[in-house]
Amino acid sequence: MTYIWALLIGYFLGSINFAVLVAKYKGLDLFSLGSGNPGATNVKRTMGAFWGNTVFLLDFSKGYLAVFLTQSILGLGGFNYDLLGILGLLGAILGHSFSIFLKFRGGKGVATTMGGLLALMPWVLVLGLVAWLIVFFSTRVVAMASIVFAISLPISFYFLHDLPDVRWIFCIVLAILIVVRHYSNIQRLLSGKEHDFSKK
Repeated sequence: MTYIWALLIGYFLGSINFAVLVAKYKGLDLFSLGSGNPGATNVKRTMGAFWGNTVFLLDFSKGYLAVFLTQSILGLGGFNYDLLGILGLLGAILGHSFSIFLKFRGGKGVATTMGGLLALMPWVLVLGLVAWLIVFFSTRVVAMASIVFAISLPISFYFLHDLPDVRWIFCIVLAILIVVRHYSNIQRLLSGKEHDFSKK
C-alpha cells in the first residue's frame, strides 16, 4: 500500500497543470493556441519567454518534489528508497500527461521528468541535458531535442551505473513514455511541419 501511496502522491502533484493555470490567469485558452499542447514550450511560443520559462521551472519542481516527498514521507518505514522515488516520479509524469483536472489531457512531461531525475539520477540528467542542448541549438526544434534527451537516459545510466538496477529499467520506461508522447511531433518532423524557434 505504501508504494501505491507514492504513485498517488506523485499523480495528484503532477496533475496540477501550471501551463493551463498561467493561460487562465492571462485570460487565454491554451488548448486553442499554438500547438494546443498544455506545456511550457507552447506557453513560451504563445505567451513569451518569461511565462514559458516560469512554467518550465514549475513543472521541473513538480518532478523534484514528487521524488523528495515520497522518499521523505514514506521512506521512513524501511521501504525501498529508490522504488519510492521512481513511483513518485512516474505518478507525477502520468499526472502531468493525463491530468485528472483536465479530463486526462496534459503535456509531454519532459520538464517534470528532468526535475525528478535531478533527485534520482543527477548525472544521468546532466548528460541528458547536454544532449538536449546540442540538438536544440543545432535544430531549434524542442521536440527533436526532447526525443534525443529521452533516448539518452538509459544509455547514460548504462555507462554510469552498475547493473542490474531498477533505475535503469525506469530510464527505459521514461524513454518510451516521452517518445510515445511525442508521436504527433514525430509525424510533423517527418512531414517537415514541426514548429521551431528559428524565428525567435
